[in-house]
Amino acid sequence: MLYGRSAEISAIDQVIARAREGSGGAAVLRGEAGAGKTALLDAACARAGGMRVLRTTGVESESDLAFAALHQVLWPVTGSLGALPEPQRLAVGAALGLAAGGAGDRFLVAAGALSLLAEAAAPDGLVCVVDDFQWVDRASADALLFAARRLGTERVAMLLAVRGDAPVKGVPLTVDVRGLAEPAAAELLESRHGALPVRVRRELVTLTGANPLALGEIAARLTPAQLAGREPLPDPLPGGARLFGDRVAALSAPARLAALIATAETDLTTILHATTHLLTPTPASHDAVGPEGGEEAGAVAADPADGARRAVAELEEVGLVEVVGAGVRFRHPLVRSAVHEAAAPAEIRRVHAVLAELTADDRRAWHLAGAAMGQDERVAAELVAAAGRARDRGGYGAAATALARAAELTPGPRDRAVRLKDAAVAAWLGGRPGQAESLLAEAREHAGADAVLAMEIARLRGRFELNSGNAAEAVRVLAAGESLDMLADASEAAAYVGDTAAVVELGRRAAAHPEGFLRDTVAGIGLTLDGDPAGPALLRRALARSGELEDAAGYLWATAAASQLGESDLAGEMTDRAGRVARVSGMAGQLPVVLEFVATAERLAGRLARSQAISEEGLELAREAGYTNTVAAHLANLAVLAALRGEQEPCERQAREALAIALPHRVGLRAGVAAYALALLDLCLGRYAAAHDRFTAIAAAGPGAGHPAVAGRTAPDRVEAAVGAGDEAGALAAVEAYERWAEHAATPESRALLARCRGLAGAGEDAFGEALRLHTNPFEAARTALLLGERLRRGQRPGEARAHLRTAWETFERAGARPWARRAQEELRAAGESGQAPPAAVLDALTPQELRIAGLVADGLSSKQIAAQLFLSPRTVEYHLYKIYPKLGIGSRTDLARLVVLQKAPVTGDGMI
Repeated sequence: MLYGRSAEISAIDQVIARAREGSGGAAVLRGEAGAGKTALLDAACARAGGMRVLRTTGVESESDLAFAALHQVLWPVTGSLGALPEPQRLAVGAALGLAAGGAGDRFLVAAGALSLLAEAAAPDGLVCVVDDFQWVDRASADALLFAARRLGTERVAMLLAVRGDAPVKGVPLTVDVRGLAEPAAAELLESRHGALPVRVRRELVTLTGANPLALGEIAARLTPAQLAGREPLPDPLPGGARLFGDRVAALSAPARLAALIATAETDLTTILHATTHLLTPTPASHDAVGPEGGEEAGAVAADPADGARRAVAELEEVGLVEVVGAGVRFRHPLVRSAVHEAAAPAEIRRVHAVLAELTADDRRAWHLAGAAMGQDERVAAELVAAAGRARDRGGYGAAATALARAAELTPGPRDRAVRLKDAAVAAWLGGRPGQAESLLAEAREHAGADAVLAMEIARLRGRFELNSGNAAEAVRVLAAGESLDMLADASEAAAYVGDTAAVVELGRRAAAHPEGFLRDTVAGIGLTLDGDPAGPALLRRALARSGELEDAAGYLWATAAASQLGESDLAGEMTDRAGRVARVSGMAGQLPVVLEFVATAERLAGRLARSQAISEEGLELAREAGYTNTVAAHLANLAVLAALRGEQEPCERQAREALAIALPHRVGLRAGVAAYALALLDLCLGRYAAAHDRFTAIAAAGPGAGHPAVAGRTAPDRVEAAVGAGDEAGALAAVEAYERWAEHAATPESRALLARCRGLAGAGEDAFGEALRLHTNPFEAARTALLLGERLRRGQRPGEARAHLRTAWETFERAGARPWARRAQEELRAAGESGQAPPAAVLDALTPQELRIAGLVADGLSSKQIAAQLFLSPRTVEYHLYKIYPKLGIGSRTDLARLVVLQKAPVTGDGMI
């Protein structure tokens, strides 16, 4: 029975009730040992009604075994694996040991776990309960938390109980399980020991903090005189593991031995076999670990197997363990601590040695490690093999732990350095950059004079810095290498910083390598920035080979080549290919970085809702992966999108958050985009002087604080701000800057923007007309139409102005760019047309996520395929489609695909906006 927990039960009931209605969620129950978290979880399971219940408990001895807890949670529902998208099904099957191989991608495993929970929730809902979450292995914890953050449209409630301040990232609801209120504590004591004197009761409550476990255990140990208040209470009261220390000490020797084995293994058969083995006398020692003699010793020696069974039975009888099915579980984690504390190190090592003989694979490797004294290459090799198995299944956290322990046991310095390096990579891929950097620093210390290994470590260090640390430091580290891969990495880092001189130097060094796509791209970018006419030719030669590319990294280099030529539409095409490849390649861990560029390309193409959805996804994945600089990238892009919508508070907040990362990390590219968001906000809101000042600062910002690409790409906005602020000279200077930036561009959109810039700076209406004929980006075409309409209206030609202004107004309304729409509407009214608000485009009713799903439906993808691409469950995709159909007044995927295709269809000729 629970006492005094009505508030906690109410919070849990709300989570379960919402899940039952299809609005799932998660909650963390946080409290100290003995606070009553397990009792609350028991109550939650009992209150689930007809909902399915999946439950497991984190076990400290299994915390290094990849997917041990996830296996326990999902095993009862593996029959539903067939409903998952193939990449998710294969990943989860491998993680649970049902199939060999797998993509080795933790995001695919996590998405598959989410999908499987969603399938298992049909039709009445599901409650997933995990106790002692602080001891759940990292791979399982990552997958469960990934799912917990995405349950909003599922019939799944997830409850995670955690001790103390162990971190649980991304679950907003925390139920604090504290000591009982005094009336509830009094009720608990009275139910077990009768009415106690008020003074005794209050003293117990005060000294135990009203912790339910401590109250019950300590009161049970008091004498009748102490309970009656005739004698003082013990000082100090037993606490922590000491609560059970005397009960452990009172056990028979065989029972203490069985308990010690149970701290390292949970399988009943294994515990019985190990206990039997250790109770069996050997020629060297008849009772080395067994009982000290007497009749008990004789009985055990005569039949060790029976002695083992009686030892486990004794543990059950005194209430220290429970035998549940084929497993043994301590009544409370503090019992395990008490058993472990009572054992000598030699006893613990011998138990692990015996368990290593009785187990296989990962368990055997860790028991060998627990039995080892000093360095041992044989044991280290077993741990390396275990790490490989974990890595292949996507359990990078477990792989990192195993490799780090293997390194400790490795005698040779070079082999130790290699294993530490591999552990760093696994930690990085597992989303733990701090641990990765520490392991890599240790590897560097042991690398000695091995130049090849030192370069491998240096390259990793540079990549780590580039993704989550100081990009300028990444340039310094990577530029020390001579291989083309390191030069390319260094050039990438320098490009993030905005260090043109470094990019030029690295490009010239790359030119010394044999011809090829990567060499031509890196060298071509450097030579182009240096004004060498050979540069653009190299870039075009590289782009001509883009059809040979197979991985996302190659397409991102193609994006860089096209961007350097000023061809943003071609860059967008290459970025889109990178995103598609990353989603289906089985290396979804690349996605947060790839999505930086995909989201930017969608924004530059005027597809603002798609850009928003992609950046929101990328931001979430980047935070989960620990890619701090990628977090800044997505925040900066979201700030620009907020500026285009005229949303001042989110724009300023997201820009500040991005700058707080990008400036100290010297990521000039992202600092420049965040600064651009603030400048664009001023421009959108008609604050031309402030916008002009910001754009001028962007153009002047040096490496680490700004970026030449941002300055070049935003020059058209700078021209508009300068004209609005009345700075003709500044406008002309910005036009010249854009002419230099777009010098090698051959795409229509680049020429259209240049024509608009010239029109703003005084070239006349013909320049605007040329721009409108060339535009391929509807949003930029609308901006040009607005500027031309304004000029015509102010030139007393309202009739000619109205068509351009109406077109601009409609486009801005469809894009959700409210400031631009208001400006076009006001100009249209001034031109003599009051007009009704343009009808919303059919797809405008959709959220960004719904719009993405609609687009994938139009591409012919099934719900399973869409789920695989977007890391959703198929049921979530169907849920969104269920909402999309009535919004659009349609009833089938065919109708939806037709609507999407019609909206995507380009408008040609002079009317194209």
